[in-house]
Amino acid sequence: MPHPTFHEAMRRVITGEGQDGRSLIIVDGPPSGELGAPGLGGLYEIWHEALNERFDPKDPRDRGEQTPVLSPGAGHVKARWFVIEPPPEGAPPEAIKAAARERFAAFGAAHELRDQDRHPAMHQTETLDVICLISGEASLILDGAETRLRPGQIVIQRSTSHAWTAHNGPALFLAVLIDRDRRD
Repeated sequence: MPHPTFHEAMRRVITGEGQDGRSLIIVDGPPSGELGAPGLGGLYEIWHEALNERFDPKDPRDRGEQTPVLSPGAGHVKARWFVIEPPPEGAPPEAIKAAARERFAAFGAAHELRDQDRHPAMHQTETLDVICLISGEASLILDGAETRLRPGQIVIQRSTSHAWTAHNGPALFLAVLIDRDRRD
């Protein structure tokens, strides 16, 4: 179940077309898959679509993933919500780092963790991400910078090492992740 605070905000309405060519709703409901729990944050899936395949609005399949995976597949775009929780008060830093390693392993991204001394969930993906803070208070943490965000503000995250920190309670984000080739 999504975080109780955000349950109503996590509604997916996906459109398509009937055989008669008239627009209709093919999905109206909660996230297709989730990996999270109150106090731990999590990922809540909306949609995962190939970028280079022919698009057919008459195809009624729900492309929301059942099992959250951090990054989109090769040549895909992914839409999801994610929740970040503040670190538990008094938790030892090594326990927080271990919990982050466990969570990243659960969504297939243990290899993407970076400098856990900078932040326990510091990671880097090969994606172009458009991320909007929907509610709560949060900061984007980079290798050499940190910036505080307010609801409605957007981050374009370009395959760089980053992490998120919530302040004064959980923070809800909406993210669109686009697979890309990074040129080093």
